[in-house]
Amino acid sequence: MSKPPKPGDGTGEAVQPHYLGHRERARERFRTVGGEALADYELLELMLHMIIPQRDTKQLAKDLIARFGSFSDVLSASPLRLKEMKGLGETSIAHIKVVQAVAQRYGRDQIVRDQPILSSWTQLLDYFKGQMAYEDIEQFRILFLDKKNKLIADEVQQTGTVDHTPVYTREVIRRSLELSATAIILVHNHPSGDPTPSAADIRMTKEINDVARPLGIVLHDHIIIGRKGHVSLRSQNLF
Repeated sequence: MSKPPKPGDGTGEAVQPHYLGHRERARERFRTVGGEALADYELLELMLHMIIPQRDTKQLAKDLIARFGSFSDVLSASPLRLKEMKGLGETSIAHIKVVQAVAQRYGRDQIVRDQPILSSWTQLLDYFKGQMAYEDIEQFRILFLDKKNKLIADEVQQTGTVDHTPVYTREVIRRSLELSATAIILVHNHPSGDPTPSAADIRMTKEINDVARPLGIVLHDHIIIGRKGHVSLRSQNLF
């Protein structure tokens, strides 16, 4: 009596992994409703399909969201923290960080087009959020603008701790003069998630503004970014 064919032995059809059908349904859902309609874990699962094609990634996606909080939090998590998750190795973690870099580059390119920065304020805020809202240490960056308010440079000036970044007025002004910038926008994040400015934030902003103004450098705004939103010190009349 002949034996029944074994999966994949050439005598019959190989049994397909159970998750392949699920993956195709997930891709079809993405094609039908788009990424905006997907839950964070669903979008993350689709991304993990490409990074780890040889295994089911639905539970891993759910575990990552449960651990870090959101899709953006997963992308921004440090490699060290990602390595703590069962199912992620060095290669898959590197791929996750590549996706993060792609998203950040796309966001930057949306504001670098040949147009004044101030005419695309909503895109600018989206860019800041993507770059900084989910970082776990404070980061202070400056956008240097020319006389037409077009971007000359976007630079991270300082990084600090979870609740403090040292900012030196003389360095801000020196770099502005080096780049022949006639306007600047200051941005920093609050890893706590709450973008409410501190007394030190307000004091530093006023000091930079007081030194920049006589030199012909306009401080357009100081934006504080957090997971819970953003605060414009200009709109709050805080300098």
